[in-house]
Amino acid sequence: MLVAAAVCPSTPLVVLGMPELRSACQAAIAALREARPDALVVVGGAEATRAYAAGAAGTLRPWGVDRTAGAGEPVLPLSLTVARLLLGDGEPQGFQSVAFGTTTAGCLALGAELGGRGDRVALLVMADGSACLSPRAPGRHDEAAGPYNDLIAKAIATGDPATLAALDPEEADRLWVSGRAALQVLAGAAGARAYRGRLLMEAAPYGVGYLAGAWLA
Repeated sequence: MLVAAAVCPSTPLVVLGMPELRSACQAAIAALREARPDALVVVGGAEATRAYAAGAAGTLRPWGVDRTAGAGEPVLPLSLTVARLLLGDGEPQGFQSVAFGTTTAGCLALGAELGGRGDRVALLVMADGSACLSPRAPGRHDEAAGPYNDLIAKAIATGDPATLAALDPEEADRLWVSGRAALQVLAGAAGARAYRGRLLMEAAPYGVGYLAGAWLA
């Protein structure tokens, strides 16, 4: 069962800059380790759904930064590469990407499978909020983006998987919420259990919602 989860942004900025957000992510990851899981799995959005081995490598070179984590040919998508860099020397049991357009049912089913991998499973979930939060945002500014992002932030803060499970994929797509699928995988792993949630940081310096938080059973 899922005993702990951390939510961190999938942006490279969390390892290249934004030290306060990086510190919040490191605190969330520390909470995962303190839960003493027998399986730690990293989940992040990508173009395709795929499982990767614990030692898989990732690089930021396609984004113009010479930073690589892991040995061998880099195969991890961006969200999982950022997680690999945040984890440092600590390797998870595995990495799992989930396609951005995966249906809610598909996300919940994947989460349930991941949550059943051990008696004490922890997830590191790489997920951004809306990218339509201001006129400076990558997406077109939308007044609905703020309330939608607040809904996600509150769900993380209160350990509320039901709210994450109920996120509307079409609205998430319209509001450029790239982390929707990964967050719904978290909801699937959590099921109907209650968690103690903590929102460690919330920021949107470029009109994109960046959230760091932790859940403990």
